[in-house]
Amino acid sequence: MTADDLVSLRRDLHRKPEPAWREFYTTARIVDELESRLGDDLAALHVGPDAIAGDHRMAVPDDADLTHWYEQARNAGVDEATLERLEGGYTGAVAVLERGEGPTVGLRVDIDGLPRRESDDAVHQPVAEGFRSEHDGAMHACGHDAHATIGIGVLERIVESDFAGTLKVFFQPAEEVVGGGKSMAESEHIRDVDALLAVHIGLDHPTGEIVAGIDGFLAVSHLEAEFTGESAHAGGHPEQGRNAVQAMATAVQNLYGIPRHNDGATRVNAGVVEGGSAANVIPDEASIVAEVRGETTELMEYMKRRSRQVLRSAAEMHDCEVSIETGAEAPSATSDGDLVSIVADAASDTAGVDRVLERDELGGSEDATFLMKEVQERGGVACYVGVGTDHPGGHHTATFDVDEASIGHGIDVLAGAIERVGRSAN
Repeated sequence: MTADDLVSLRRDLHRKPEPAWREFYTTARIVDELESRLGDDLAALHVGPDAIAGDHRMAVPDDADLTHWYEQARNAGVDEATLERLEGGYTGAVAVLERGEGPTVGLRVDIDGLPRRESDDAVHQPVAEGFRSEHDGAMHACGHDAHATIGIGVLERIVESDFAGTLKVFFQPAEEVVGGGKSMAESEHIRDVDALLAVHIGLDHPTGEIVAGIDGFLAVSHLEAEFTGESAHAGGHPEQGRNAVQAMATAVQNLYGIPRHNDGATRVNAGVVEGGSAANVIPDEASIVAEVRGETTELMEYMKRRSRQVLRSAAEMHDCEVSIETGAEAPSATSDGDLVSIVADAASDTAGVDRVLERDELGGSEDATFLMKEVQERGGVACYVGVGTDHPGGHHTATFDVDEASIGHGIDVLAGAIERVGRSAN
């Protein structure tokens, strides 16, 4: 692919961002690009339910939401046969190249967008260049359009190389809700992977900078709590009510009071709180959507356990009931030193890369850790690579964009690392 081809593909994906498990157009577009560019070079192309373990999907939206995005992709003119394979929100793909005897290398790229409106300011490059999101309330605010493009570019580059072995590229859905990684980690496709690379663009590193191994992934778990009380007239008979909002408010306050832990960093956040219907009604329903994180999976479990205790105690204090559901989760992970060194070596030989960092801390969460842990627990190695890009707005903001030159840097570094893995094993 030429530099213009890469930019064109990335911009097409940018125009049509799709949130978690709704990546119908995105998956179909990736499939079309792979089939048209690689054709018979692909040993296999697993699509939708064949790419993931569907029973392990997390944070799947309701049927009405899925149908809306499905029909939107159909109206955009994607291949009908491919679209039908994705029905029900079974999105994503795994592309496989077989290039003789050698190790099996995996590359994980995520493909979903975010449910937020993109800036319409004239100085925002997607506006100025005519590729702003066409989907109101959704945008690629984290660079996953560039990630998908990098994945396709790496496959094409490896076809043209002397790499010996098998390459699998995992086009993973639903990263933004930490809902898709487990479904790919539980699939059969990861089981023979000897070395896994995952990639993210930006992360506050500038164009020309590569982080060979990112660590500091916080394990994360989402919690959803529904408080139930009893309604009453707030003026006439307040004593007859059982106030669910009081229980919810007590829980929010006390969640932030959970003691920090001596073993490492912990986090808690009540991100969504809802309840009540009118000023003169004692509310009988209220809810919290919260998340907890930990520097290790064990610390995340500590925070989850204490959070559940807080939620139950708050309900009991105000004579209410509470139901608690665990949502999406992801573990922590660490990049392996041997693979970090290979990536750093490849980056040092890449045109346009002027600085290579051995390691850096992410400070957030990522469900690529499911795939990393699966490979590591089977005796393989894994590494999470950061590809610097100048971005005018922070990740997840309305003005986020990428420096498209960094797409080529990502392809060069990852393809170079994959070739080196093949040579080191032979």
